Amino acid sequence: MKQHKLWYRSPAQKWPEALPIGNGRLGGMIFGTVSQEKIQLNEDSIWYGGPKKANNPDAYKHLPEIRRLLQAGRQQEAEHLARMALMSAPKYLSPYQPLGDLLFYLPGHDQHPEQYVRELDLEQAVARVSYVLNGARYEREYFSSAADQVLAVRLTCDQPGGLTFGAHLMRRPFDSGSQRIGDDTIVMHGECGTDGVRFAAVLQAVAEGGSVQIIGDFVSVEKANAVTLLLAAQTTFRHEQPEAVSLGQVQAAAGKPYAQLKRDHIADYTRYYERVRLQLSAPDTEGFGSEAESLPTDERLTRVQQGADDPGLVELYYQFGRYLLLACSRPGTLAATLQGIWNDSYTPSWESKYTININTEMNYWPAEVCNLEECHEPLFDLIERMRESGRVTAREVYGCGGFVAHHNTNLWGDTHIEGIPVSASIWPLGAAWLSLHLWEHYRYGLDASFLRHRAYPVMKEAAEFLLDYMIQDEQGRLLTGPSISPENKFILPDGTRGNLCMAPAMDTQIVHTLFDACLQAASVLETDEAFRAQLEGAIAKLPPLAIGKHGQIMEWLEDYDEADPGHRHISQLFALHPGERIHPQRTPELAQAAKRTLERRLANGGGHTGWSRAWIINFWARLGEGDTAYDHVKALLAKSTYPNLFDAHPPFQIDGNFGGTAGITEMLLQSHGGELALLPALPAAWPAGEITGLRARGGYGVDLRWAGGALAQAVIRAGHSGTCRVRAGAPASVTLEGQPVASRLADGVLEFEAEAGRAYVLTITSL
Repeated sequence: MKQHKLWYRSPAQKWPEALPIGNGRLGGMIFGTVSQEKIQLNEDSIWYGGPKKANNPDAYKHLPEIRRLLQAGRQQEAEHLARMALMSAPKYLSPYQPLGDLLFYLPGHDQHPEQYVRELDLEQAVARVSYVLNGARYEREYFSSAADQVLAVRLTCDQPGGLTFGAHLMRRPFDSGSQRIGDDTIVMHGECGTDGVRFAAVLQAVAEGGSVQIIGDFVSVEKANAVTLLLAAQTTFRHEQPEAVSLGQVQAAAGKPYAQLKRDHIADYTRYYERVRLQLSAPDTEGFGSEAESLPTDERLTRVQQGADDPGLVELYYQFGRYLLLACSRPGTLAATLQGIWNDSYTPSWESKYTININTEMNYWPAEVCNLEECHEPLFDLIERMRESGRVTAREVYGCGGFVAHHNTNLWGDTHIEGIPVSASIWPLGAAWLSLHLWEHYRYGLDASFLRHRAYPVMKEAAEFLLDYMIQDEQGRLLTGPSISPENKFILPDGTRGNLCMAPAMDTQIVHTLFDACLQAASVLETDEAFRAQLEGAIAKLPPLAIGKHGQIMEWLEDYDEADPGHRHISQLFALHPGERIHPQRTPELAQAAKRTLERRLANGGGHTGWSRAWIINFWARLGEGDTAYDHVKALLAKSTYPNLFDAHPPFQIDGNFGGTAGITEMLLQSHGGELALLPALPAAWPAGEITGLRARGGYGVDLRWAGGALAQAVIRAGHSGTCRVRAGAPASVTLEGQPVASRLADGVLEFEAEAGRAYVLTITSL
């Protein structure tokens, strides 16, 4: 059986080579150096500054004029006024920042070790380092425990009394040293600005044999046989006394034997991780990377960069994405930022915040389908924090009801127009897109209570803003605006380049999707008939999906040329993914136009960033183009992946990892449009394989097995009773306990009535 491990023959030389651990809230990057180990630390609520009341007080009175200028074609005047009247003060949100570093120094270990191995075990969420030095074997284990809320480091030596080292905490350039607590514990305090959070990190050493004392602000260990370092950290975002809480967590963990700490950590983690298994080749099939399986991860990545196929590395990358989601987004933690929880800079790119014009949403694409639905909850909590400020922004900036958010938010859920570039900032669809994640959570689990009490109120409030915000033009169309197609520019007939516009395609597609979701939700809940009628009337007035002069899906209301035809954002294809209005079977003309859109983007250098490439995988999977989707899986690995398998935007952004995992799943299972599509985009490079434990919309669990490039068997577990429609791609039958239960419909689709709690077996049959 394959082991799910990233492993290397040398320590990390730089941050994108270090190995990430995390319990959803408390994270570390393991370098694995021998004589001076460094663990770079993060805690998810360490954000600089505090919440801001930053809405521009002049916005609402200038909004009609900005719209008038746009509709009159006076582009530069409209953007000039919008920059002054709509942008907020301060312009930018403050960053997510590191907790600091845990460093320890081992005298006499500055020689070159033998048999060095550094690894991350995805099945246990444990990192390890081992080496031989002067005839002694040294081993370290690292994990961040959700069960005990501590980060643990275990050091052992096979020679009695072989461990002597000093450990300390540091937060350069904001280092203030540490203070002792007793004979074996130190605490580091810090703050993130005068209006920001305060925090504390506590480190305790538990030695077996030898001695422990505090010297200066170091924990000093002398001649121990084994040592467990325990670290806890908290902030005033959650607790008024973070030091007391951290100290209590460390002391409670220190009261357990190390073996128990580790067992509890693994038990907590594996109950999530083990739900999904992926194998992309039969174990006895030759030519599927048996040689590659014996190589370190960085060497396997190099082989792929040189053009080799390595399905085993794809499996590892896939499960690494699931591991990362579990490690940075658990119930009770904060949502995953642009970097999850792993950030080593006090001034990170894009402040390492929540960018909600694609990146934050992409972080959660794997959550439901990859059987980690609990990991979605921190995003729902963030949306709840956004609602209060979003109502204020809707009222003060636009004079509207409901709630609104723009392209960025932060720990406190701020919703004002953030930033200064017109190309990114003035985009009021963030709340609408985010609210669809609650709808997706319902669609996978069909929890009516969740729909009634959490999802629908958020969706309705986001829709209420849009109903107030949109205006009707001379043709009777309802238009959003001022808005943008995120970060892209168009060229007017006179050569003027512009960003700001009315009704970009992505806006209208999100509005349509949200209004339709609200209609379905209200119908399920048997509520809001008048509101439903209002939504139906609005949908009828939305601009339709349009095909442009190049045969492409139009990005703007007019068929403008693009300033950058290879732009990384491909926002006009929201209706293909994650939306559902473009479908190869139901809307073939639009599907062909979507394909043409992708071809034009790629011909001009598109997909050059990790998350963009990941979105492209999902697009091609939705179009049923498995080989092309696989080409982009390989490109994601070859061009946008660091040695530790982190996504390279560059720099590191975690959305590419999550989008890549979601895209691989989308190639194997799709469940939109009211049907289950089995192996809809299977590439020739994966002729045999198996995946178990996936979830599908409609409350289904799905296992798939295929051979010879075709589906062999599927098991469909019904969580709820109802009609199940399956697209299998070949003549098939469905049986329950050996008895046929399905009838074939048109277009190669099977249909049967499923009963909750039953498992149905689909097998391929000959004509």
